[in-house]
Amino acid sequence: MKYYNNIVETIGNTPLVKLNRITANLPGLYLAKVEYFNPGNSIKDRIGIKMILDAEAEGRLKPGGTVIECTSGNTGMGLALASVVRGYKCIFTTTDKQSKQKLDILRALGAEVIVCPTNVEPDDPRSYYSVAKRLAKEIPNSVHMNQYDNLSNRAAHYETTGPEIWEQTEGRVTHYVTTIGTGGTIMGVAMYLKEKNPNIQVLGVDVYGSLLKKYHDTGQIDMNEVYPYVTEGIGEDFVPANYDMKYIDHIEQVTDKDGAIMARRLAREEGLFCGYSAGSLMQGLQQMKDRFDKNSIVVCILHDHGSRYVAKIYNDEWMRERGFLIDEPVTARSILESKRMRELVSVSPKETVAASFRKMKEKSLTQLPVMDGNEMVGSISERDILHLLMDNPAHRDDEVGKVMAKPFPIVDLNATAAEISKYINAQNSAVMVKTQSGEWGIITEYDLIDAMAG
Repeated sequence: MKYYNNIVETIGNTPLVKLNRITANLPGLYLAKVEYFNPGNSIKDRIGIKMILDAEAEGRLKPGGTVIECTSGNTGMGLALASVVRGYKCIFTTTDKQSKQKLDILRALGAEVIVCPTNVEPDDPRSYYSVAKRLAKEIPNSVHMNQYDNLSNRAAHYETTGPEIWEQTEGRVTHYVTTIGTGGTIMGVAMYLKEKNPNIQVLGVDVYGSLLKKYHDTGQIDMNEVYPYVTEGIGEDFVPANYDMKYIDHIEQVTDKDGAIMARRLAREEGLFCGYSAGSLMQGLQQMKDRFDKNSIVVCILHDHGSRYVAKIYNDEWMRERGFLIDEPVTARSILESKRMRELVSVSPKETVAASFRKMKEKSLTQLPVMDGNEMVGSISERDILHLLMDNPAHRDDEVGKVMAKPFPIVDLNATAAEISKYINAQNSAVMVKTQSGEWGIITEYDLIDAMAG
């Protein structure tokens, strides 16, 4: 039998997935290392078990002890999973900008979560850093894991993530890109890859409001660079000990808005439902496009899963409140994506007029395309059926192919609402669209109104 002894044994060996549409305008090959395949749905599972095992080996963490950490959520999840398996209690401090979903997940695993204010200095006694340190001093047999200054953080990536990337790309990786925060992910992988090939470019993506980029570029810790931001899990207002900036070739900063919008694009265009930082990374790639060429093999870290952000970046109201949601033009593509019923209901030329009306009634439709296989050969509407039956009730048994109207007009996926509306009139109540997969979709007058008014 093949099985794992516990859940933490499933951590690592996450897949590389080729990016296609979202990087179509960039030269080279882009591969996403999708870390939400870890059991806790983030890359932080790797450091959770590593920090606990190292603390045990050093004698700092003893049976029945308590693990204490300040976390934006994902490291807490990794530590909680490892603690459940190893038999420890957990207390996590976090900030009030973290999503409720993250906190609920930590509590579901038995952790105590203490929420602290975001907009205070790191050494303020109310900060989540300071509260974690205080609790570790007050609670007997407890250990503050301190992912920021704990070098087991970057060691976890040196030992696992880096070797995986090297092996998965057969040593052909040319660029390594990740968002930056505690420093563990970027540093551990960078140290490993540059040992293998010093020419590999290590690119970090930071957020405006963080001091890490200026520190990398100038060596100065400038607190004037620090201001509140809503992006979760990246950026810092101090420099953690995990950093050794000589391993980083460039740091790019992105805005909260751009990161949120790109995360939503990543889900819609690649099917990769990831967290906020993944959107920041995708935006960073676009801003750094001049650093890549046709021979580039770029590995990007997608840290966590989008399920922890459904009340934030994937919530239209939250996005609008912050001015992040762009009023995108209504197109045939967006209408099809937003339709409540995406399945195309059609009728064949051999079916009867009565059968076609029953389909309309069953699905609350007013028109149907007439399809011979995947070929559109005509159309029929309630109005057509009414005229036929008024002329002669016996038409109910006629084959649709003998009485059908001409096919609905065909529009391109990128056709705008204005372009679509030119085809919809008293004689024609719908248009047809062929999707990229070769399937047909229909846009009715109602669909067009719903998309524009909704």
